[in-house]
Amino acid sequence: MEQEEHEEQDGRRYKAPALEKGLDILELLANARDPMSFTTIADQLDRSRGELHRMVQVLQFRGYIEQDSASEGFRLTDRLFSLGMRQPRTRNLVELALPVMRQLVQESSESCHLALHSRGEIVVVARVESGEHLGFSVRVGYRRPLPWTASGTVLYAFQSDAVRTRWEGLFDPPLSTKDLHAFRAHADAIRAAGLEQMPSPLIAGVIDTSVPILRSNAAAAALTVPYLERRQPLHTAQQVAAMAQAAARQIADQLIQSDERL
Repeated sequence: MEQEEHEEQDGRRYKAPALEKGLDILELLANARDPMSFTTIADQLDRSRGELHRMVQVLQFRGYIEQDSASEGFRLTDRLFSLGMRQPRTRNLVELALPVMRQLVQESSESCHLALHSRGEIVVVARVESGEHLGFSVRVGYRRPLPWTASGTVLYAFQSDAVRTRWEGLFDPPLSTKDLHAFRAHADAIRAAGLEQMPSPLIAGVIDTSVPILRSNAAAAALTVPYLERRQPLHTAQQVAAMAQAAARQIADQLIQSDERL
């Protein structure tokens, strides 16, 4: 009885120590920029090497983590990402979006990618590269905090207040009170404008144009075109933005039709 009361006070009804060790390892490696040695993992989690030895072996055997050949440290594989992509709603969204994205790339001569929200970050789940000799694209699986990207700001902008508040609690690092107020105001402006256009914070000469793909009055995904500023552009940034908005509306319409059939 005392154990049950303690667990309820801890915010959960049941505990599974072995499972929690595995999840702790996965979450630790997910936030690590570089491979981590077994000793570092044990130290960071404040557990003994004996406690984690079998867990690390099982996670490696099942393909969730792998050992870096150069440093012998451990890092996540893309297995968790692949499992998430098998979810029907996500898979359906990507399947519907890709043909439209290919058409957008053909018309605009610019690359584009599709991003979703994941624990306070954006994660790129699909991309189509431009066939031009010169272009810029973002790899699938790329992650970055929501407030630092055009995609993330668009995803946040087109959400209810309750969802926004929940996502704000996931920002890592958290925003200061001043920065959070500025971010909210900027998101409101994006919602009114219907899109975001901003110089890339990482790559000079790239204008990130991002538009929402709406599902049930909220952004299910963000469609983003990294517009490359050329000396002799084929299209202006405003023209490409209009193309992206039309593509996003087409994907959203197909999502509605697909949901109605389910």
